[in-house]
Amino acid sequence: MRILDKYILKELLGPFVFGIAAFSSIFIGTNTLFKIAQYITQYGASISSVVKLFFLSLPSILVLTFPMSMLLGSLMAFGRLSGSSEITAMKSGGVSFYRLAAPVLIFAFVVSMFTIVINEKVVPASNTAYNRIVTQDIKKDFNPVSQEHIVIKDVAKDEYQRILYARSFNQKTATMTNVTIQEIENDKVVRIETAQKAVWDQNQWIMYDGIINDMSVEGKIERTLRFKEQVLPINKDPENISKEQKKREEMTIKELKQQIKILQMEKISSGKYEVELHQRVSIPLTCFIFALIGSPLGLAPNRSSSSIGLGVSVVIIFIYYTMMTIFGTLGQSERIAPALAAWLPDIVAMTVGVYLMKRASH
Repeated sequence: MRILDKYILKELLGPFVFGIAAFSSIFIGTNTLFKIAQYITQYGASISSVVKLFFLSLPSILVLTFPMSMLLGSLMAFGRLSGSSEITAMKSGGVSFYRLAAPVLIFAFVVSMFTIVINEKVVPASNTAYNRIVTQDIKKDFNPVSQEHIVIKDVAKDEYQRILYARSFNQKTATMTNVTIQEIENDKVVRIETAQKAVWDQNQWIMYDGIINDMSVEGKIERTLRFKEQVLPINKDPENISKEQKKREEMTIKELKQQIKILQMEKISSGKYEVELHQRVSIPLTCFIFALIGSPLGLAPNRSSSSIGLGVSVVIIFIYYTMMTIFGTLGQSERIAPALAAWLPDIVAMTVGVYLMKRASH
């Protein structure tokens, strides 16, 4: 059966690679190059800057094109085998459709896992570098004047020692308002400090009108102290604080979880971050789900035509990403649970795929 598996994978790889090139070209042509042209005409961006932007945009594009390419590849591979009656010959030899689809599904699952790794290890870093080039090298906007919901992390040996949250931050006045600090030891919060505001004065942050709560091992308040004025145990100046702030697409899964935890503690909506967190896994898993859909669909009559296969793929992709956009928006506004919003398109697509697989097996 290894020869048969290699044969089917060979039929899959060609359309899969073609799909990556074709769909990536669409994203690059309609989005990346359009933005680059704007940066050149409006801000006079240098050639080196736009070349860097081009390559830094590729990881996030590939994460989106892998599922699309897997759908196209599986659909066209089984379409060609079905059109030349090879599927019929294989079934006549006692090979079930499930067995025929197995190498495609395994390959799709591996691609899904690879995409999750890329989405976690490469995409956030590339997005951070991309945004830094745009704001600092092209727009010359080194630091925003004010920001909301900022988080400052004090990390030592890959462990959080202190996490600061401020509802608002103004770099011009060097002021933070509604400040909360969590002191952490052995992954447990041992102290929580809150203050009405903190001001940068003489190379240090001074907190005003605050409360210190010492926490027990069980997470309960053991002792409470009030203060009028106290030095904030954060040494970063306003400029560095501005530079450290990250957008959702620049955060790793660990950072997203920490951001969600802080926002929920402050009773602030975290829907946007929760949807982003779950989509870091749900979107890559679409590679496997689209293989479930594409493999049985390729058996339909006349599916061996590449133009028909591409057309069917585009329709399915449009339906899926429309659902992802609609449900994602509802999840970000917390009209529905963010986790459900992120996974609902996958659940619908998985249901369709399982149904098509069962029907094709008969």
